[in-house]
Amino acid sequence: MQVTLEQWQALLAVVDAGGYAKAAEQLGKSQSAVSYAIQRLESGLSIRVFKLEGRRATLTDSGEALYRHARRLVEQAQQTEELARQFGQGYDPQISLAMDTIFPREWMLDILAAYTEEHPHTRIELLETVLSGSDEAVLKRQVDLSISGRVPPGFLGEALMSIRFIACAHPDHPLHHLGRELTLDDLKSHRQLVVRDSGSRSVDSGWLGAEQRWTLSDLDLSLMTAQRGIGYAWYPETRAHALLDSGQLKPLPLSSGGERWVELYLILTEGELARPGVKQLAQMIKDHANSQQEFKPVE
Repeated sequence: MQVTLEQWQALLAVVDAGGYAKAAEQLGKSQSAVSYAIQRLESGLSIRVFKLEGRRATLTDSGEALYRHARRLVEQAQQTEELARQFGQGYDPQISLAMDTIFPREWMLDILAAYTEEHPHTRIELLETVLSGSDEAVLKRQVDLSISGRVPPGFLGEALMSIRFIACAHPDHPLHHLGRELTLDDLKSHRQLVVRDSGSRSVDSGWLGAEQRWTLSDLDLSLMTAQRGIGYAWYPETRAHALLDSGQLKPLPLSSGGERWVELYLILTEGELARPGVKQLAQMIKDHANSQQEFKPVE
């Protein structure tokens, strides 16, 4: 390279400060050092950057174009130094996390937006999982942290929050028109909607053994199916509350078992050896969950 970063900085300073004297003051250098840097830049590129107009030096057309490129170059250099500083402190080029689908998506997006505001160069890989998918990602060390309904053997999990599941169906579903409290036999006579486990173990959670069963690939598809009156299911309040509030889904009048609770845990794959960036993100997740009143966190 014919031009050093210091020479590009001198060019920017002269233009931004409005002259060599003020540029020298801004850079903490002598005026002759700034003038020499500009001369070296011009000789290295075989081009004139400044022209004299009276007693004032102004940019040539070529200088104007170089100034714009130099601005981007210096900003990129500063960003590179900041990135290196963060990595030197243990922050990460990438963080991978698994999130059980019952954890509120909007919370996670808010958390990640706040984290990347502080660490814009950290790439985020977010995996949404069902049932055993989150703890399997930890066991296989595919993620740095996980929000899971179970803690795999050999790992420690911190209780994050309890999620209430509500048995519900569309208001026009036949189960809502029996005119009495429902029993297990009533449920077995109708179609149950089950979300497929995203892990390799194919865990069946909550299936009652009903002959009529639809297994769906994700929770959103299951909710859409229930809205059409095709079946019933236990849905996490974190994901179904808007449909319940709007009357598109209605809790089933079960004599018992109409509500279930699932505890979510926050798991760091490397435990206490987790990198600082991973620990910071984990703390932000805990703080956000604790600050919410809509769904009560674990005490």
